[in-house]
Amino acid sequence: MLTKVDDVETLMLDMGARAKAAARILATASSNSKNAALLAMADAVEADLAVILDANTEDLERARTNGLGPAILDRLTLTEGRVEAIAGALREVAELPDPVGSVVTEWERPNGLRIRRVRTPLGVVGVIYESRPNVTADAGALCLKAGNAVILRGGSDSSASSGAIHASLTKGLAKAGLPVDAIQLVPVSDRAAVGHMLTGLAGAVDVIVPRGGRSLVERVQSEARVPVFAHLEGLCHLYIDGRADLGMAVALAVNSKMRRTGVCGATETILVDRAVAHTHLVPVLAALAEKGCEIRGDEAVRDLYPQGLPAHPKDWETEYLDAIVSVAVVDGVEGAIRHIERYSSHHTEAIVTDDEAAATRFLTGLDSAILLHNASTQFADGGEFGFGGEIGIATGKMHARGPVGVEQLTSFNYRVLGTGQTRP
Repeated sequence: MLTKVDDVETLMLDMGARAKAAARILATASSNSKNAALLAMADAVEADLAVILDANTEDLERARTNGLGPAILDRLTLTEGRVEAIAGALREVAELPDPVGSVVTEWERPNGLRIRRVRTPLGVVGVIYESRPNVTADAGALCLKAGNAVILRGGSDSSASSGAIHASLTKGLAKAGLPVDAIQLVPVSDRAAVGHMLTGLAGAVDVIVPRGGRSLVERVQSEARVPVFAHLEGLCHLYIDGRADLGMAVALAVNSKMRRTGVCGATETILVDRAVAHTHLVPVLAALAEKGCEIRGDEAVRDLYPQGLPAHPKDWETEYLDAIVSVAVVDGVEGAIRHIERYSSHHTEAIVTDDEAAATRFLTGLDSAILLHNASTQFADGGEFGFGGEIGIATGKMHARGPVGVEQLTSFNYRVLGTGQTRP
């Protein structure tokens, strides 16, 4: 549970110093010791199941009292299955290859010098997130595997759950003989703690990863004095092309929107090629409505599906995180690209089509971090990519893009091996 303290700055600077010291140890820790810690963390999470669920019940009761909506409640909720999935993800990260020290590429110069580009840890990662207590474990595990220390600042709405999960993680670190300061959770509710993290804690923090709503990400981007892996809102699109199989279009639309409406990979806008609007639109929207989804459509959509509500300009730029979808009819793949380029957050977009040329045009004509052909947008997830989890989906273009997993949490240096060469 988050608390109040009198001197937030001193607290945060101390956390930064301890994280930096832990990072120096992790940078040379063996793969075996990191994996042992991850496996011990998984065991501890399973052993602490009742404690974690009790803590989550406390968070959910407070969230309902505060009037939080269903999308946030879904993100916040832990079940026995979801806690088991957290433990499973920890074990999956342990099975991943250790990126630290791996040679990305190497070559030899005419003078005999051998040059290697080698993966190295980033150092100390600051993660600021909202609502999702599972991020506590995902971020801690991925940073540890990549040889980084991490300072976690979760949201107040998930403070009890995150605290319980963090306690399990520190048990795993201690059992494996690694510093417990490698994974720290900010214990205060004061928003000033975030501000201090964004300044870099006197040089301790090497990168910040924000994971939350637009207001959080915009604050981080404007105030941070260290590099940021931005996780912007997931304004994701699904385009149903003129050569789309109808059965596939229906299945993908329902899954992309309704599997879990509160995740960042949930489709928020569906675009339908005018060429198949008369055949595909009504079955797709009827299937969504049957699942409880509210339809907001443009004029062409409502002409064919009068049950839909009018879509307003704001709808095209809204991440609902709820059982609501905006729908528009567009003129082919070029119309879809124009719409997406205007409104997308560059997170995830998908096309449904049997036309390889249309698919290629869509995949090459857009600039989003994740692009899918004939697959649900809900695959925008580090675990589904085989990363064992993710800290977030980076929507920027520098260093990390898409799911931020173990490899994205490393940097590199060049190691030049000689035999006594001097430069003429």
